[in-house]
Amino acid sequence: MKYKQKKKQNQRILRITDQTLVVGADIAKKTHVARSIDFRGIELGRDCVFENSREGLTKLVSWMKELQREHAKTDVIFGIEPTGHYWFPLAEFLQDEGIKVVVVNPHHVNKSKELEDNSQTKNDYKDAKVIADLVRNGKYSEPQLPTDVYADLRIYMNLREKVMVNLGQVQRRIQNWLDRFFPEYSQVFKDWNGKASLITLVEFPTPQEVVSLGAFTILRRWKQDVKRAVGIKRAEKLVKAASGSIGLTQGLTAAKMEMKALLEQHELLTRQVEDIMSQVESLLERIPGSEEMLSIPGVGITTLAGFLAETGDLSNYDHGQQIIRLAGLNLRENSSGKKKGKSTISKRGRSRLRALAYRAIMPMVAKNPEFQALHHYYTTRMVNPLKKKQSLVALCGKLFRVLHTLGTKRIPYNAQDVLGPVRQAQLQMAA
Repeated sequence: MKYKQKKKQNQRILRITDQTLVVGADIAKKTHVARSIDFRGIELGRDCVFENSREGLTKLVSWMKELQREHAKTDVIFGIEPTGHYWFPLAEFLQDEGIKVVVVNPHHVNKSKELEDNSQTKNDYKDAKVIADLVRNGKYSEPQLPTDVYADLRIYMNLREKVMVNLGQVQRRIQNWLDRFFPEYSQVFKDWNGKASLITLVEFPTPQEVVSLGAFTILRRWKQDVKRAVGIKRAEKLVKAASGSIGLTQGLTAAKMEMKALLEQHELLTRQVEDIMSQVESLLERIPGSEEMLSIPGVGITTLAGFLAETGDLSNYDHGQQIIRLAGLNLRENSSGKKKGKSTISKRGRSRLRALAYRAIMPMVAKNPEFQALHHYYTTRMVNPLKKKQSLVALCGKLFRVLHTLGTKRIPYNAQDVLGPVRQAQLQMAA
């Protein structure tokens, strides 16, 4: 794998020739700064300051074309530091103009900026030159900007994540309300999100209202919308709990309005999640290999959609290890001389993809026989046994490789292929 990385690094360096105009740009919200150099690092022309508008981007393209004519350059490579979201429109505009856009690691910019002038000074002009130098030395990567169905999928899944955060906040606020005004409510309804419970919270949420209405009136109201799972015993239990409630008795008018607002928010956010997932399901049907990837026991629509939203088209990856590196799950070593440090994951990648894999692997270890067997083997083998968390991280990488194989080759899940003959023999020996 190290040989492959070195080979790829050499290919990036060879990509920069004496005919290449290397441009580095520091991206901001309103005004960007670009500087250009040749393959030896000699600065060409004056810098370009341009606005984040169509006129500004057109000015940038004209500036680069003028430098190409002036210095006889036939190729342009444009490097940026992907901090924030302001670079997305710029990257799409330049790609439509046929200009190659690459990104450099923000950590590299921060670590190497003192090489420019032996100073900790930081400004837009200096950063643009540092970025250009990193690109010239092959320290860049090519961004996989989502297109077509994958662009929609990423937006939907990002939106779903934000909506789910808001939904969780509202749910906790409703529970907070119950703890203050009706602590005994959970003795009657274990899940306040049921139909009968929601009717209660909307129309008579306080213990005083419950007692005043009585069990038969409450049951009659429930039966108008709920035909099963509620009866007189449940209504009497609710009245009994309300009559002995220790909930707050002051500010009930405002409390009822608070509960009404919270339930309206909950209904809205729940409907939004359902609408989003409906659109996500229709998008997955259009992606080749989705059906095969969903055949993995333990992988559902949410997991697969989140995975493809972060990776984009799987045909852009030669092997699953590239996805592992994208997620920052690749190992890094910390050794020097005779000292052998511990290997840990780099965490240099898409944190959402990394978190999604970890959330997905937990139920798979419990329910998927192959991943369950591998987890047991990793944690109990005689040579170099892994801790439980280390094993889960290793299985995250395994899941990525399986998803890549099924998605690109479009073959259904096969337990024997997942384990392979070598691993099967090891498992048999361990057993």
